[in-house]
Amino acid sequence: MCVVGLGLIGGSLMRAAKAAGRVVFGYNRSVEGVGAARVDGFDATTNLDEALTQAAQSGALVVLAVPVPALPQMLRHVRATAPDCPLTDVTSVKGAVLTEVAKAGLLGRFVGGHPMTGTAHSGWAAGDEHLFRNTPWVISVDDHVDAGVWATVMQLALDCGAFVVPARSDEHDAAAATISHLPHLLAEALAATAGEVPLAFSLAAGSFRDGTRVAGTAPDLVRAMCEANAAQLVPVLDRALHLLIDARNKLAEHHPVAEFVEAGHAARIRYESFSRPQIVTTIVGEDGWRDELAAAGRAGGVIRSALPTRGSRR
Repeated sequence: MCVVGLGLIGGSLMRAAKAAGRVVFGYNRSVEGVGAARVDGFDATTNLDEALTQAAQSGALVVLAVPVPALPQMLRHVRATAPDCPLTDVTSVKGAVLTEVAKAGLLGRFVGGHPMTGTAHSGWAAGDEHLFRNTPWVISVDDHVDAGVWATVMQLALDCGAFVVPARSDEHDAAAATISHLPHLLAEALAATAGEVPLAFSLAAGSFRDGTRVAGTAPDLVRAMCEANAAQLVPVLDRALHLLIDARNKLAEHHPVAEFVEAGHAARIRYESFSRPQIVTTIVGEDGWRDELAAAGRAGGVIRSALPTRGSRR
C-alpha cells in the first residue's frame, strides 16, 4: 500500500496497516515528516514519483491522504506513473474528490473512502495506529465502482480495526455536512465569541472544552473541507441558524426555549442508542450489490467482517 500524505490520517493509516502485517510505504512533501517517519521505522520519501513507481511495480493500493486543494496535482502524478493501481482516498468530502478523479481519467480504478475519525492535531507525530479502532469508515458505492477495488478498500478498513459504512458519495456529503462540517463552524463561532469576553477563558470548563475541541484543528484543513462541501453545507447551516435565531427571538421576548432544548436532547439520546445492524448477506459484485449496500448503509447497517465477492469460495 502506498500512502500519499503522512499527516494525522495518512500517518495513522501507515501505522495501522503495518501493525496489521501489510507492506506499506508512503510520500510526504515535508522533509521533517518523512524524517520522523523513517526514524519510526517506516518506508517514506519526499519524492512522489519514486513512491508511485514503487506502487506501480508492486500493484499497490494507492491511498490519497491530502487535502482537497492538493488533489489535482497528486492525481496528475498518479495518472502519469501508476494509472493501473487501485486508488482510494481518506478525504472528508466525496463529491469533490469524485469530480477530480473523473477529470484525471482514473475513475475506473477509484473507490472513495472516508474514515470518520480524527483529532485536533496534525502531522506525522499526531498519528496513532489505533485511531481507526471501532470507528466508521465510509466506502463509496457509486455506480462506477469496481467490485474488486471495493473489496480491497473494504479489507483495508477492516484490517485497521474500523467498521465499514457503505454510502453513495452525495449521501455521504449531505450527512458529513451535518455531523462533521457544521460542528466545525459552530465550534469556530463558539470559540471566537468566547474570545471576545474577558472573563470567559478564566471560567471555561467542560462545556466550552467539548464544544470547541475541533476548533483546534488546523484552519487550512477546516477551510478545505467546508469549502469543498459548500453545496451540502449551506442548507444545514441555514437550518442551524434558523433554530438559533428562533431561540434568540424567544429569549428576547422572554418566551421559553423548551421545544428547542428538548428536541436537541431527544436527538442526542437517539444517537446514544443508535443501532448498527451488521451487513452479512450481500455478495460484492453480484447484480445490484451497490444499490443493496447503499440501502443497507442508509438504514444504519455496517460491515464488521469481510463480505464475500462474486466467484469467491467464502
